[in-house]
Amino acid sequence: MEFVIIALGLLAILAVGDLIVGVSNDAVNFLNSSIGSRVATRRFIFIVASLGILAGVTFSSGMMEIARKGIFQPEYFTLFEILIIFTAVMLTDIILLDYFNTYGLPTSTTVSVIFELLGASIAISIFKITSQGGNLTALGNYINTEKVLAILSGIFLSVALAFAVGLFAQFISRIIFTFNYHTTMKRYGAAWAGFGMASIVYFILIKGAKGTSFLTSSQITWIQSNAIAILLSCFLASFIIFQILLLFTNINIFKPIILAGTFALAMAFAANDLVNFIGVPLAGFSAFANARNSSDFLNYTMQSLNDPVQSNTLVLLGAGIIMALALFFSRKARTVTKTEVDLGRQEEGIERFESFFLARFLVMIGTSATDLSRKIIPKIIMEKISSRKDMTCYQPQVCPDGEIPAFDLVRASVNMIAASALISLATSYKLPLSTTYVTFMVAMGTSLADGAWDRESAVYRISGVLTVIGGWFFTALFALVLSFILAVLLYFFKLYALLALPFLIVLLLWKNHHRHKSITEKETQIEVYNLRKVNDHIIAVRTSFEQTGILLENISDAIRRSFKGLRTYDRMELRLARTNSKKIQHWTNIIIANIFKTLRLLNQHDIVVSKKYSQLISNLQEIAESQRDIVLRSYHHVNNNHKGLLDVQIKELSKIIVSVCELLDLTATNLKQDKLVNLSELRHKIDSLSTIIHEYDEKQIHRVQNESSKTRLSILYFAYLVNSMKIITSTKNLLEIFNESLKIKELRKN
Repeated sequence: MEFVIIALGLLAILAVGDLIVGVSNDAVNFLNSSIGSRVATRRFIFIVASLGILAGVTFSSGMMEIARKGIFQPEYFTLFEILIIFTAVMLTDIILLDYFNTYGLPTSTTVSVIFELLGASIAISIFKITSQGGNLTALGNYINTEKVLAILSGIFLSVALAFAVGLFAQFISRIIFTFNYHTTMKRYGAAWAGFGMASIVYFILIKGAKGTSFLTSSQITWIQSNAIAILLSCFLASFIIFQILLLFTNINIFKPIILAGTFALAMAFAANDLVNFIGVPLAGFSAFANARNSSDFLNYTMQSLNDPVQSNTLVLLGAGIIMALALFFSRKARTVTKTEVDLGRQEEGIERFESFFLARFLVMIGTSATDLSRKIIPKIIMEKISSRKDMTCYQPQVCPDGEIPAFDLVRASVNMIAASALISLATSYKLPLSTTYVTFMVAMGTSLADGAWDRESAVYRISGVLTVIGGWFFTALFALVLSFILAVLLYFFKLYALLALPFLIVLLLWKNHHRHKSITEKETQIEVYNLRKVNDHIIAVRTSFEQTGILLENISDAIRRSFKGLRTYDRMELRLARTNSKKIQHWTNIIIANIFKTLRLLNQHDIVVSKKYSQLISNLQEIAESQRDIVLRSYHHVNNNHKGLLDVQIKELSKIIVSVCELLDLTATNLKQDKLVNLSELRHKIDSLSTIIHEYDEKQIHRVQNESSKTRLSILYFAYLVNSMKIITSTKNLLEIFNESLKIKELRKN
């Protein structure tokens, strides 16, 4: 009895936890388009989505049966075995979803719960069969294999179909509206709004009516029988209303479509995916309620789970409130959403994913196919298409907080309409499509069609998409294996495992929390070097110099840390220096990309200034590369256990490193504070330091000749001298460019 009580209590707690981690992962399905296009404030978007969730949970009653009998045949299992299966499922689900949330990767909560049920039920089925002396071929009697195969086929169908539909829909939409959609909206906007609103309303009815907990069967039948009439009525009504609004107001008709789509997709998420979070615990409580009056309730078989179920509306609303609160307060939900938004971003920026072979191969194939199509398609058609997809008129509006939308409202509305239409179609034909797969792949298809994946970013974006898709298959495998293992532990160790496993889960969640915090902090550091919020060349110039100052501070710190690690033979210090060196290299590339953006913002008559910025790039690369060489040489010297520096070498290099770092710090301060530098005084200091470096160079040559300094030690010492010289020379050039820039700015003010 203790096992049953503790298991039911644990299922209730895990249900709340699963609601939180589940909505953190699935929020991307309905937030991607509205947040990416900045259709409204984040708070308002969350309110709309929360209302959709609260509406959707009341439509989810009919979906709850999948946790009771969708994957296994409940009549073959006892209450004790069912509770083991359900507990293993919930423990696995929280571990799995929180892991994906930590790294900002969207996955399918439907696939996760199905394969968790599969793994746990297979484990218990094997024990039952072997204990009865049966053959494992009887496993098919316990497991609903047809359902599993349908889900697997749905994975492939969702990915390919959704991407193709998104690609085609966005291509046509962009041809119609162009990037200068404000001029074409009055001509085609009302028809587009009518089609969009009709699709979304149809989506709400088809997805929601069947599973609602408050509509009667006759009302549901009427809605489904008159679906086409409702669809046409909605189209005509929307067309007339929006046409009047376009004639007499300045309304942007894409905004209500996107917000309505956000509501609809949030509703569909709650209606479909609520079962993934509380379906299993509710089934556990239902199983106990059916078995508790039996004299041997632990061995009571669960054929009652085959009966239809109608969930309590208050319980569903309570779950909806928890999900809505998680939506507002979960930081991981924002991380997952950011991943998808960044993969579809229209402009260049920081790319999170590194390229790998398959992505490079697909880009090569895509480039070849594009080149071939240009040869096959008549030139006049290609020119017409190019003129309609001309991005020179694309000027995203800067939001009040300084952010620039990742993509425009046209693409956001296509994301909503295409995803809604696909899911509605699949539902009406009972096809096993995943809402996560559909919304994600539609967004990726529209990104490709919109030219967001150009030759500069395509390989990184495709690497990201392949990483997410690979994560979906990992979800299925991990869910299957881990739930199998946990079910085995619960079956053999019973109460001990039931008490111990929750503590293990809490430990893993705590570690994931700190890991996510660390990842977020790194991204925040990178965002310091991001120019996405700047769209004015004067501000961009100022920001570029400020960012360079911050970078030079980090370079100075890396050089100090590297020399300290070399001098004291501290491997840990050198490992940290090497790690920071990689970050510095990444930050340098971002700043250089920002400088290129600044150059694009400059007027044509600023050619003299433009040349100075190209020199700035060269000097910045020189400083970063010299720092990197110092750090890596120091790390490898100590890591390979080579002989340490001589006392005289430590004394000489200490003097040089102190001077170089002081120069970098001084430069950083002036760049950040936008102050003119006394170049004559600075040149004197640099000349004095150069003289010292040449003097030490000669002394080291004598040490080589008298063999007091061995080969590897001499190579390391000379590397410090050479790189220090490069750094001070490049820093001087950088300051000269900075001074000229400030003088030009002052002249223009006057």
